[in-house]
Amino acid sequence: MFDLFYKIWMDCIRRAKQQSANKESWQLGTMIFMTLAMSANFILAMTVLEKLVFKKYFYKIDLPFLPTRINNLLAYLLLFILPCIIANYLLIFRKKRYEKLLPRYKYYNGKVFLTYFLISMFLPIVLLWVGIIFFK
Repeated sequence: MFDLFYKIWMDCIRRAKQQSANKESWQLGTMIFMTLAMSANFILAMTVLEKLVFKKYFYKIDLPFLPTRINNLLAYLLLFILPCIIANYLLIFRKKRYEKLLPRYKYYNGKVFLTYFLISMFLPIVLLWVGIIFFK
């Protein structure tokens, strides 16, 4: 499983480093895009687990003293974005681990990362529509 994770990351990093506009900020850009994709997958996995497997919603933070929108944003950041950022930092950027990983993985011209990113962004939307259309 980590092999696929690293393959996607290394493809993303190589692609970002090749872009002339990213020479200075490729680390931030790759972290943002991978975190967005991972958090979308994390949200989907937690929704399926909570709704279909456990039939109970348990992965939440409620701060009643905050307005609803701020509470939802803070919950999203703390529950879904922050864990992905921490995992990505520890597994890829800490002690420049990516430098050791880059030679070990083949470059696919960004296609592996792009496929992962697009599936991560559109699969939840597709599943939502399928659920609305067929299971309402």
